[in-house]
Amino acid sequence: MTHVIADVGLAESTGVQILKSIVIFAVVLQVVPLILLLERKLLGRFQARLGPNRVGPFGLLQPLADVGKLLSKEQATPTTAVPWMMALAPVISILTAIATLAIIPFGDVRNDALFGSDVGLYGIDVSIGILYAFAFGALAFYGLMLGGWASGSKYSFLGSMRAAAQLISYEIALGFSLLGVVMTAGSLSLTEIVQAQDGIWFIVPQFVGFLIFMVAGFAETNRPPFDMAEADAEIVAGYNTEYGGMRFGSFFMAEYINMIVIAGIATAMFLGGWHGPGPAFLDPFWVVAKMFLFIIFFIWIRATLPRLRYDQLMSFGWKILLPLATLNVLVTAVLVVLT
Repeated sequence: MTHVIADVGLAESTGVQILKSIVIFAVVLQVVPLILLLERKLLGRFQARLGPNRVGPFGLLQPLADVGKLLSKEQATPTTAVPWMMALAPVISILTAIATLAIIPFGDVRNDALFGSDVGLYGIDVSIGILYAFAFGALAFYGLMLGGWASGSKYSFLGSMRAAAQLISYEIALGFSLLGVVMTAGSLSLTEIVQAQDGIWFIVPQFVGFLIFMVAGFAETNRPPFDMAEADAEIVAGYNTEYGGMRFGSFFMAEYINMIVIAGIATAMFLGGWHGPGPAFLDPFWVVAKMFLFIIFFIWIRATLPRLRYDQLMSFGWKILLPLATLNVLVTAVLVVLT
């Protein structure tokens, strides 16, 4: 039995959809510690030091030690906190991040001998496409807000309010930066947008939109230099100040998953997705390679730029990014109509 999940793409069986969900969870849980190890290694090189090199050969078992440490730590809840809300906040952050990852296409439809039918190399291909990502991105905001407010700490509350203002400010510019790509491709579906880049990648005609997307992407993921929601020099650690153990780790896992999501969306929307030289079976490898370059870029920026002041961050979002994104949409609309 098959179920149509969208007007776009392939109708797959329920079993295939369940298997895809399990694979996405399993892969993400393995990839995030590896990215964390890569970041610590690269930050060490950028700062003329070695980075992790004690646990296991070349420090490769450091992520396992970090997870073991977090799992063994005691969960403490302040007397002024709302316990069930504190527990719910990191769950929201993790689930929304992984749900967004499901729309990243790693290849076109393939005929799978195991299932005896066509299978898409993506979690889901929905007709609303990129709007699906923004919907779950908006829900992720509640994870940060609940985490800060339910902790019963003024530092946590300040961090959550900063996160709310930051997400609202930069999500508008983020959406506008992709609107030019949507108009150029004539579709919201990520798979159709990738297919539309068979001739030329959209980073060429939409280079301004690409730059806006990347800057706003740093703010969306709370990555330096836009990590004001967890600025340790000002508000201890922001919205997660009162968290410990794996709940604390879950927030940071969600942050790294969101970094993968931004890299995947940028790859699909601007860098041609699975398009690359060579046979079709290399398609997923091209997507992973392009996403890897974005991950390296995230780490490089963290090691290079200092944190902005909060007023600078807000002014940059509303006075520079948003007008530029709006102008890019208007110019793109005119060119699409004329051509």
